[in-house]
Amino acid sequence: MHLHRLQNRLFALVFSRFPALTARWVKRQKLASAGPPPWVPFHKSLAQCRIALVTTAGVHLHTDAPFDMSDKDGDPSFRVIPQAASQPALCITHDYYDHRDADKDVNIVLPLDRLREFAHAGEIGAVAPSHYSFMGHIDGRHIERLLAETAPDVARRLLHERADAVVLTPA
Repeated sequence: MHLHRLQNRLFALVFSRFPALTARWVKRQKLASAGPPPWVPFHKSLAQCRIALVTTAGVHLHTDAPFDMSDKDGDPSFRVIPQAASQPALCITHDYYDHRDADKDVNIVLPLDRLREFAHAGEIGAVAPSHYSFMGHIDGRHIERLLAETAPDVARRLLHERADAVVLTPA
């Protein structure tokens, strides 16, 4: 493993053990300029809703290009995960959290199997045709691209696929 990737994992360990450092990092990002998160009242029952998943766990298909771990500012791109993707078809590329358990059961960070079970039981209306994965560590020069390009692109895709609600799963 490259020295840079080992350094990433060390930073992830330190940030997870000392939450005050994480809070300082968030303040330094000045994300408040993006405005408050949008809020849309929910009027449908879950049994009528098409639900999508969006994760920051770095999940992707084995056949996809992995997220770029060599860039210290992260990778602001996303990966599309089809509704029918099976657990063996998925993997995780992310150095900024300990994903050993998620490597054994990806449903910890992308609960696609659980979502399909809810749909089969009639607890939700349907599973969206696509789900989306980001690498959760985005910093510096990539924040603007994430806010101005990548996240709006995923939002447009979710609207086009008629997702009524999205479950966000951070890692």
